[in-house]
Amino acid sequence: MKDLFTPYELKDLKLKNRVVLPPMCQYSVTEKDGIATDWHYNHYVSRAVGGTGLIIIEMTDVEPDGRITDYDLGIWSDEHIPALARIVDACHAYGAKVGIQIAHAGRKAEDAAVPVSSSPIPFDDKSKTPRELTTAEVKDMVGKFQAGVRRAVKAGFDVIELHGAHGYLIHQFHSPLTNRRTDEYGQDLTLFGKEVIAAARQEMPEGMPLIMRISAQEYVEGGYGLKESLNIGAAYKEAGADIFHISAGGEGAIAAAGRPGTHAAYQVPLARAFKQELAVPVIAVGRLDEPALANAVIGNEEADLVAVGRGMLRNPYWTLEAGVQLGKAAGVPKQYTFGFPRTNN
Repeated sequence: MKDLFTPYELKDLKLKNRVVLPPMCQYSVTEKDGIATDWHYNHYVSRAVGGTGLIIIEMTDVEPDGRITDYDLGIWSDEHIPALARIVDACHAYGAKVGIQIAHAGRKAEDAAVPVSSSPIPFDDKSKTPRELTTAEVKDMVGKFQAGVRRAVKAGFDVIELHGAHGYLIHQFHSPLTNRRTDEYGQDLTLFGKEVIAAARQEMPEGMPLIMRISAQEYVEGGYGLKESLNIGAAYKEAGADIFHISAGGEGAIAAAGRPGTHAAYQVPLARAFKQELAVPVIAVGRLDEPALANAVIGNEEADLVAVGRGMLRNPYWTLEAGVQLGKAAGVPKQYTFGFPRTNN
């Protein structure tokens, strides 16, 4: 039976365990230039020392005004490559594989003077009204994603993730709530996402997997549900996505009392549906911080990989501690062996 510490392979990606550090913005760029800092280096490398199988670098944006804030990472210039490559190399030295989430915030770009989107619809009454991208600008945006992927490959990443969730630009295009266009990108709401996937694949080695993160349910009136997101996922699978990282929300509150997001494993059924209906590998996420619960998700074959966010913000050695609780060999660094039971080394 598979468990949290069973190795995982897909194409050329070989992971020592099923634990994923999901992308979580650090808002720690100091010069507003999008270049990773020592904070980013220490943050990610410590999770590699802590035994994580796959580390996914936070949302990294394809143009300056595509960031949520000016303190986010960028990948719109070759100047971003060295600092990212330094992180990748160090994580590799400790046995972790590394991905990067490439994205554009669209209408949720807080510091953009005039954000852009699929349609001129603000996120809420406190947000700026975005400018609708022209058809030509949408095609140019595909090229910006492609250039970002090219730089990520050059930096040595093992896997690429495209951010199609949480109300950001790709999500804005495939949601009927935010895409009211009349051109080809309005007639086929998945067209932009499919073109970004195809462009990414042109830059990626054949054996490198492509992850698509998607909100499987929007939890807002006028938004889509699981049935619709499975259709979106099917289109993205056909376009070339290999793994789906299943989240939810982004276009509506999901954390209020009594709503989804208040209990452990609340998004696992969504991941399971993608895995079963589309026959694709999936990453489950959402309050899976307890090792026994994360282990059960793998053992019950509800997901192929488990992302642990809050747990690893609290403890970079979450994976090593999970090994203790589950009685599994977690690959404890030799320098730390005296702090762990022998069976977990």
